[in-house]
Amino acid sequence: MSRQGRDGGGGRRTPPDTGGLLRRAVPVFWLMIVWVLLWGTFSWANVLGGLAVGLLVLLLFPLPAAPGGGWIRPGAALGAAARFVGDLVVSSLQVAWQSLQAVTGPPIRSSVIAVRLESSSEFVMAMVTEVLTLVPGSVVIEARPEERTIYAHVLGAGDARAVADFREQVARLEGDIVAALGRPAAPTVPVDHDVAEESR
Repeated sequence: MSRQGRDGGGGRRTPPDTGGLLRRAVPVFWLMIVWVLLWGTFSWANVLGGLAVGLLVLLLFPLPAAPGGGWIRPGAALGAAARFVGDLVVSSLQVAWQSLQAVTGPPIRSSVIAVRLESSSEFVMAMVTEVLTLVPGSVVIEARPEERTIYAHVLGAGDARAVADFREQVARLEGDIVAALGRPAAPTVPVDHDVAEESR
């Protein structure tokens, strides 16, 4: 092969697409975390098994192409991870307290809350959905990429204040993910239909 072919015709060797490699590694890393959490025990066998399962899942069900590029931002990624751990601790304590109160008091009220994301990236929506499902007390039951809207069942969200707090939590989570992965946020578009909460 000629030097021109190797260097792309510009006299310089084309650098590897490191940002692309990192973006492909992020879903594998998240799936590995989910695998370890499902087993409930940290071990190298679970970590390696999670990596293998993550690679297999992404090979069989590849993610759609998403906009954005460049390096993962280490500072923002560490901040997002720290906030996620904090949400895990706080939510676990809240769920435990609500469960104790329900023993002698009224039953726990919950709501199905619709939240519209700012980002048009399906990758960001998938990340938000995974993180919310890992946090105790909330689980995403439906996601509509064409409307950039997710529907989550939230434990203890029995009033307007709790609903507003959950939407703020999702907005903060989305902002952390966008900042860490360098994904662009789409401009706000008016929504024609109403999104409402179903209190249970």
